Amino acid sequence: MTAVLAPLVVLLNGLGAGVLLGTQLGGWPLLAALPPDRYVHAHAFFATRYDPAMPICLLGTVVGDLALAAGGQEAAARLLYLTAGVLAAATVTISLIKNVPINRWIQGVDPGRLPENFAEVDPRPVWGPWNRRRSVLAILAFAANCAALSALL
Repeated sequence: MTAVLAPLVVLLNGLGAGVLLGTQLGGWPLLAALPPDRYVHAHAFFATRYDPAMPICLLGTVVGDLALAAGGQEAAARLLYLTAGVLAAATVTISLIKNVPINRWIQGVDPGRLPENFAEVDPRPVWGPWNRRRSVLAILAFAANCAALSALL
């Protein structure tokens, strides 16, 4: 089982972490710099592009890591898979509680008719830092998964 599941988990985690790293390197700086109407349009566009791939990658990482932690043979690898699973679960939790609700809200905002109080409800000051946190967690999970795979060699 480990011979098939471990590389799959590393692949899923790597894809998810890569997307989140991409948001830090390009997507978020762009969104943060745009005027409100263009920001709403761009954020709504980005928000619809990552489903269902990101949930599959992140949830697959959590489930796969927990299975590897429970069924692995090497103690160091099991601990690393457990660590990666916890980090990936934290990434999923932040996504579901902080980022996804904002993504859904922004999709319902008409860029041509922004709410009058948009300056007060602009989600960028909340979305950006939470996206950074989940990106760091996903990358740390990827590092732990790579280390676990190395521990098996």
